[in-house]
Amino acid sequence: MKHVVWDWNGTLLDDTHAVLHAVNRVCGRYGRAALTLDEWRAVFSRPLIACYEGLLGRALSERDWADIDLVYHVEYRALLDTCGLATGVPDLLRTWSGTQSLLSMWFHDELVPLVERLGLAGLFTRVDGLRVDVGGGSKAEHLAEHLARQRLDPREVVVIGDVVDDAEAARHVGAHAVLVTTGVGDRVKLAATGMPVVDSIPEALALIA
Repeated sequence: MKHVVWDWNGTLLDDTHAVLHAVNRVCGRYGRAALTLDEWRAVFSRPLIACYEGLLGRALSERDWADIDLVYHVEYRALLDTCGLATGVPDLLRTWSGTQSLLSMWFHDELVPLVERLGLAGLFTRVDGLRVDVGGGSKAEHLAEHLARQRLDPREVVVIGDVVDDAEAARHVGAHAVLVTTGVGDRVKLAATGMPVVDSIPEALALIA
């Protein structure tokens, strides 16, 4: 495998505390008790609107979902400056012998300057984030487009991410995947995908080296 497609949130960016804070702000707004990280990992899934419907115990209209998305992102952005890079980043990425790119479900216009500010921009052949106003969907079609724009053979690609959706997106395009337990993915659910599961970026890169 020559090319790595990195996930961002919970993988290269250590932002789990900000995610949990934002989720619990949403819970409070809708009268739901706060969650622990393990509880959020146990219920997390995509599409996110279905995940929140289960969490909040109610059907959500488009207006509800827009409100949840707004509350979540306001709270998340408030803590973004407290989020650092995962262990081994960027040093180990600089030693990777193949090529690598970044595909995130975070908003593209915010992702690019953040990647630059954290000193990673020169490491990637391409950086793609979400180009819609409200997110929450699957990464599969985004990954297909990301690879197509780089004319990459999926069989030569490994996706490294922290949630089941990363594995499902990789399988959708015919790529490989390695899943890390550093984000919001539940280890049991990650293992159930059949993809390798490791506990850190160093372990992930060692596995595919």
